[in-house]
Amino acid sequence: MSAVPIVTKSGPKTFIPDEAIVGGQLVEARSGGKIGVAGAASVKVLGAALTDAQDPADVVTTPVNGVLLAAVTPTVVGVAYGGMEVPVTYSADAAFGDPLVATSLGRVAPAGATPDARTIVGKCTAPAGVVVATNPVGLARITV
Repeated sequence: MSAVPIVTKSGPKTFIPDEAIVGGQLVEARSGGKIGVAGAASVKVLGAALTDAQDPADVVTTPVNGVLLAAVTPTVVGVAYGGMEVPVTYSADAAFGDPLVATSLGRVAPAGATPDARTIVGKCTAPAGVVVATNPVGLARITV
C-alpha cells in the first residue's frame, strides 16, 4: 500500500447507540458497531457522550392518542476521546490529577493505587477536584 488515508484527524466521532445514552456518560463499544453506556472497569470505553441519544429502534413513529411526538432524541451521538476535556459525572470524590476508571452507569471514579492500566479512561481536571456530595459533575480529560 503506497499511501494510507487519515480516517479521523480530530473528533468528536459519531456512533449509533444500542440503548439510551445521556450526555456526559462514558460509552463503550458493543456488537454490530454500536455503542452503549460503559460498565464498571470496562476495557472497551471509547470516550464520553456529548449529547443524549437513543437506539434508532426505539424511535416512536406512530401517533399516541392522535399525536406524534415532534421532538425526537437523536439516534447518533458524538463521543469525546483522545485528550478532549469534558464534564462527566463522578461516582466518588476525586482530586485534581487523579487517574480515572469507568464505574457503573457510565460514571467515573479515581483509579486507586494499583489499577489495571487497560481500565484508565482519563484524568480529573477539575482544579478543585470533585466532591460528589456537593456536585458530582466535574471536568475530566478523556485519554482513551
